[in-house]
Amino acid sequence: MMLSGRLLLAGLLRSASTASSAPRMPKNMGCWDKFTGSSCYSHSNNTSSKARLTAKEQLDPLALIKDEVSEVTDRLRSMVVAEVPELTSAAGYFFKAGAEGKRTCPTVLLLMASAMEMTDDLENRPRARQMRVAEITEMIHISSLIHDDVLDDADTRRGMDSLNFTVGKKLAVLAGDFLLSRAFSAAASLDNTEVVSLLATAVNNLVTGELMQMSITPAQRCSMDYYLQKTYYKTAALISNSCKAIAVLAGQTTEVQALAYQYGRHLGIAYQLIDDILDFTGTTASLGKASLSDIHQGIVTAPMLFAMEEFPELHEIVEQGFDDPANVEMALKYLSKSQGIEKTRLLAAEHAKLAADAIDGLPESEDQVILNSRQALKDLTQKFMRRTK
Repeated sequence: MMLSGRLLLAGLLRSASTASSAPRMPKNMGCWDKFTGSSCYSHSNNTSSKARLTAKEQLDPLALIKDEVSEVTDRLRSMVVAEVPELTSAAGYFFKAGAEGKRTCPTVLLLMASAMEMTDDLENRPRARQMRVAEITEMIHISSLIHDDVLDDADTRRGMDSLNFTVGKKLAVLAGDFLLSRAFSAAASLDNTEVVSLLATAVNNLVTGELMQMSITPAQRCSMDYYLQKTYYKTAALISNSCKAIAVLAGQTTEVQALAYQYGRHLGIAYQLIDDILDFTGTTASLGKASLSDIHQGIVTAPMLFAMEEFPELHEIVEQGFDDPANVEMALKYLSKSQGIEKTRLLAAEHAKLAADAIDGLPESEDQVILNSRQALKDLTQKFMRRTK
């Protein structure tokens, strides 16, 4: 029931989708892949303001597109208004001031939009449509967080009470479903079947990843390949497909679209791998959620999988599960003796580098705004590597 909204939308949109499912992650990587813009969007003024930024500000991802991110944030608040006040309040829970988070998805997508030449007909207002993709992606992202918290019985999110804890599971599920409906209503207005197909694929991947986590077997729980495939679906599929959608709306070649996709894919995986580390090393205060939450839910992540390679006897403990606190304590002892944390960090760094390499592969440009945006995207990979929450 918790996944009803995502399952329904994925099914409805699958028939319209011509995009294939995301490819399996390669096993040789370390241990182991007619919206018309409204007048409120004006890229010309934004471009001129960018040119006046100082050298330091030009390489700050937030400084480059902070005005547009603010526009997206404001529009999101107006887009989640429902006829029923209770639903409006629930759907807007993570969009209200102070609860909106860092808006990572819009930041990445707007920087990606600025990082490539606009080869499309300017009358189609590609920047406005790209901003709409940023809004859609954020709504899908928040919807997935709400549904995940319901499935996980999570009490906190972003340092505050989770929506399900605040309003109950039923209303939280409905709020997540409502956000998905608004997201795809906006997607339909783009009048671009390829972009809608990419977004539908991302939602389908989100559902698949959640089901992979729910129905995992003991053998799969100990498999790095299985874990990375699930990680792609749950964490990287949305941003990678949305990055590709940005390139599609810019009228870019299939090669450039593929590079945009690869950037999002590797960035998303690197982000999750650091998240895996922080679940063991962070505190509840810094993470905004309970630390050691994964292992207490029986979820085995990269650090523990690497520890199992060093200590095969850990397999038996993992297969027994973590309902017994003694098993949790023993697993953590093995992890502390292993190089699991460091190997996970190295793997995250590898994916961060692959993301940066994708940006370096974009066609040459002499436009300083484009070059600054590309550098900011590369800098963002390192910012994610250094994060502590």
